[in-house]
Amino acid sequence: MSGEYDIAIIGAGPAGMGAAIEASQAGLSTVLLDEQPEPGGQIYRGIERVAREFPARLSLLGEDYAAGLDLVREFLASNIDYRPSTTVWQVEDAHRVLVSGGSGAYELTAKEIVVAAGAMERPMPLPGWTLPGVMTAGAAQVLLKSSGSVPAGRVVMIGSGPLLLHLAEQLLKAGTTIAAILETTAVGAYLKSSRHLFSALRAPEYLAKGMRMMRAIRAAGVPVHRAYDWIELSGDERVREVVFNREGRSERVAADVVLLHQGVVPNANLGLALRCEHRWNQDQRAFLPSTNLWGQSSIANVHFAGDCAGIEGAQCASLTGRLAALNVASRLGKLLDLERARRSRLLRRSLEQNRRIRPFLEGLYRPTDRNVIPERDDVIVCRCEEVNAGEIRRIVAQGCPGPNQMKAFARCGMGPCQGRLCGLTVTELIAAERGKSPEEIGYYRIRPPIKPLSLGDLVGLRADDAS
Repeated sequence: MSGEYDIAIIGAGPAGMGAAIEASQAGLSTVLLDEQPEPGGQIYRGIERVAREFPARLSLLGEDYAAGLDLVREFLASNIDYRPSTTVWQVEDAHRVLVSGGSGAYELTAKEIVVAAGAMERPMPLPGWTLPGVMTAGAAQVLLKSSGSVPAGRVVMIGSGPLLLHLAEQLLKAGTTIAAILETTAVGAYLKSSRHLFSALRAPEYLAKGMRMMRAIRAAGVPVHRAYDWIELSGDERVREVVFNREGRSERVAADVVLLHQGVVPNANLGLALRCEHRWNQDQRAFLPSTNLWGQSSIANVHFAGDCAGIEGAQCASLTGRLAALNVASRLGKLLDLERARRSRLLRRSLEQNRRIRPFLEGLYRPTDRNVIPERDDVIVCRCEEVNAGEIRRIVAQGCPGPNQMKAFARCGMGPCQGRLCGLTVTELIAAERGKSPEEIGYYRIRPPIKPLSLGDLVGLRADDAS
């Protein structure tokens, strides 16, 4: 193909694959760009290779993972230009897509853009979280899916949410020793979420999965601790134990590996760099792009699909990707509005069914302040630049109004991660200190390149020539 397309899709997770399949069926010239060497995103990472080379691992990872195999195979059979191991580092004028891959850096153009960048784990900054041996639950699951690796020694899991329970079930099946789980769900969350129980009961398969995971944890005899006052991780050259206070009494659990998880949030940097309008979502404690029912953003030819538009899970992600592609096909004159409506009817019905569980989950697992806003001043917030909470509070007290000014004073958000690990924490910390909402405080102004690239790639930037 040349370097000009009807639609460029960024990300090969469920949303990107769903969008690509629908775009192909509509006759759109389509390119899909993804950083990973294989399609599937985080949720279905490496599934085709696992099914082919390590079929026994499918049962370990569970039916939700295995369910992605059909989607991946349908995607690979579609008529699109699929470019794995390709990083999008800038989009200009909502048409020019700048990427780097095996052949260097180049640009291509597309009439429409679908951002399907997925989600990332919310940081949980607590004392000792930068010690070796401490990682996120999602990172541990990536290792399990990609190489079958599991943590060695005594594992302590801290946090809340479906992913934490799901990973615990998977690790137990793999023979991992889980020394303890520290459940951070707020006591009042159970009552708050109960008002959404009727809607959740209309999605019984999700509730059944949750109950199955909790039964597996109980059957394995894993101690589950709740209602603590504070947690810290301690060690010397690596983490050695988890210390927590409950009812005025300090308790300790020896640990070789600690896995943290406070839910996932949209991977928003590309949308923010495009200057698409974003709004603070109080239930998900994150900034979400403002979109219509088709995923169309404040920039008309940019759509968002999947978890980067709001956390809803893999099933919803694939459906929203298909809906975005249908809208693109309509905008480009490939589908009449009546045909778009007809083809979207079943998709929307399925989307509504899968969304019924979301209010219940968001009410139950919404992170509490103490789990996302460090209480102690010595806790590192920006890991790239080693800025702690006390330094941020001191600068706010001197009059710093928001995250972008904090960049100038403390370099928060200026490291290789471009604020991915500290952005939400900095916003919420400043908001708490100033007595304002995160919506009023805002987020980092993301500047290109949104991903690191070499100077050689930048100097050698060229137009795509059917590479």
